[in-house]
Amino acid sequence: MPETQDQNKEKQPLPFRSGTIAIVGRPNVGKSTLLNQILGEKVAIVSPKPQTTRNRVTGIRTAESSQMIFLDTPGIHQARSLLNRRMVDVALATLHEVDCVLWLLAAQERIGPEDERIAETLAAVANPVLVLLNKIDLVSKGKLLPLIQRCSEMLPGKEIVPISALKGDNLPLVLELIEKGLPEGPKLFPEGEYTDQSERFLASEIIREKIFLLTREEIPYGVAVTIDEFTEKEEKNLIVVKATVHTDRDSHKGILIGKRGAMLKEIGTQAREELEALLGCRMFLELFIRVDEGWTRDPNALREMGL
Repeated sequence: MPETQDQNKEKQPLPFRSGTIAIVGRPNVGKSTLLNQILGEKVAIVSPKPQTTRNRVTGIRTAESSQMIFLDTPGIHQARSLLNRRMVDVALATLHEVDCVLWLLAAQERIGPEDERIAETLAAVANPVLVLLNKIDLVSKGKLLPLIQRCSEMLPGKEIVPISALKGDNLPLVLELIEKGLPEGPKLFPEGEYTDQSERFLASEIIREKIFLLTREEIPYGVAVTIDEFTEKEEKNLIVVKATVHTDRDSHKGILIGKRGAMLKEIGTQAREELEALLGCRMFLELFIRVDEGWTRDPNALREMGL
């Protein structure tokens, strides 16, 4: 019995889609948590403190019918310092380089002037924009409805999806909507890759994350980490890493070192343990503290730090 035209259509595979997706929003709304949850791997450092993400971080998710390249960006905010302005510029520049934008808002926080400015910017973006209301596990449905209404007023006609980046709630729907909006095209990265970040970059970021998590409120914002040595000794299944922690104030040096070196030792221990789990080998990690006064206000120093 000859096959019908409809049966032939059913056998045709779906076209493969690939493209880039920017994750944007104010600081500390859960962008890095969302990226890590989507990938099932940690590629972006996370802390409760705002402005943890400084660089654009790439995460790659390959499925049967698509490859999505996510770009986690620094938080968009009214920047006063040169360092923060650089971070915001990175986020805004990304909007015009991607195929889709995810705008993340924290559902438990009220919409403020900064959100309104972001909405105005996104209204001019030609490619699809999805509005994601994150942290829905922290609010009641009654409080969520007015927020959805407000978002629909700021960006009419855009898809609005309540999610929990931490728990993964509604992320399958988000991924489905993203895939539909991506252009047809081949894989841009080999199967199995989940980031294009170098191991050196991941090492510097994980060290900086531990500083964010372990030190006082003001310390992390004046700190950067550079990798001086990253040597793989395959015969010993060992990686030797020597890194410098740069601080912009002499008064912070003693806090970073701690009493009898306790703080620096704890930062190094936590970073080493995570890197060993991530890279699957033993790690020798040595940290140095260097005072570079005013580096956060020096354009040349910011370039040297990769910012």
